Amino acid sequence: MMGSAARQPLFSFGVIADVQYADIPDGRSFLGTPRYYRNSILVLQRAVQTWNHHGNLKFVINMGDIVDGYCPKDQSLAATKKLVTEFERFEGPVYHMIGNHCLYNLPREELLPLLKIPGCDGNAYYDFSPTPEYRVVVLDGYDISAVGWPQDHPKTIAALKILEEKNPNEDKNSPEGLVDVERRFVKFNGGVGEKQLQWLDTVLQEATKSNQKVIVCGHVPMSPGVASKAALLWNFDEVMSVIHKYDCVKVCLSGHDHKGGYFVDSHGVHHRCLEAALECPPGTYSFGHIDVFENKLSLVGTDRMQSTDF
Repeated sequence: MMGSAARQPLFSFGVIADVQYADIPDGRSFLGTPRYYRNSILVLQRAVQTWNHHGNLKFVINMGDIVDGYCPKDQSLAATKKLVTEFERFEGPVYHMIGNHCLYNLPREELLPLLKIPGCDGNAYYDFSPTPEYRVVVLDGYDISAVGWPQDHPKTIAALKILEEKNPNEDKNSPEGLVDVERRFVKFNGGVGEKQLQWLDTVLQEATKSNQKVIVCGHVPMSPGVASKAALLWNFDEVMSVIHKYDCVKVCLSGHDHKGGYFVDSHGVHHRCLEAALECPPGTYSFGHIDVFENKLSLVGTDRMQSTDF
């Protein structure tokens, strides 16, 4: 009896990343990888059907980039609403986070209410506790960013200053000539601001006191071991030094780097970057669910999303 109870997860939740829908013909990434803009909504629809069929998922997390930057701007609002409606067919709560492609389409003031992201002053970081044993932290990786905030906003100005200092290229989306982790200083990445870092520290401190384990989610990967050096949070080192102060964080989940990845860092924190829905050729899929146990988490991937235990 004990054996079967031990195999039951405390809870399970659905995951998907980088749907990046647009009603435009298929294209390619800067690196030449095919992108299936119209098909990605079919991947999402299959995901929602599968999650509902599972019948025991407590919630779903979308890792950001709901609509692609190539979406014609007069369609941005309608496309975002369309995708939110598809997510809402899931029979339970859906948690969103913002990615760079979301911000190419709509400013924060429009995006946050549409995605029902709690937060004030345009901030998009928050946390919730699905069970007494666990806390989920959602980071805002474009807190300091050259996209999404008004042009004269202090956060835009801070981001442009970082790019000016770190990236000599005229096109600030290009990492050309930048070496190793310095390649992250491109416009399509962003950073976590001081106030958010302090908030993260407080949340992790409280989780530690409450004996909670923590799952950290953010659109942009937080370790060079899990993703391309050009697809990292600008100040991943500062974020990870806060996380490494405590023993409560079990895994950092991300999207953004479409090929996906898995890495365990020197402090034993697992990093899992999820394979993108956008890059699924018609008839293939990329989504999954995570079973959360007392002593481990298990990602059950569908098709192109690799199953992983961490």
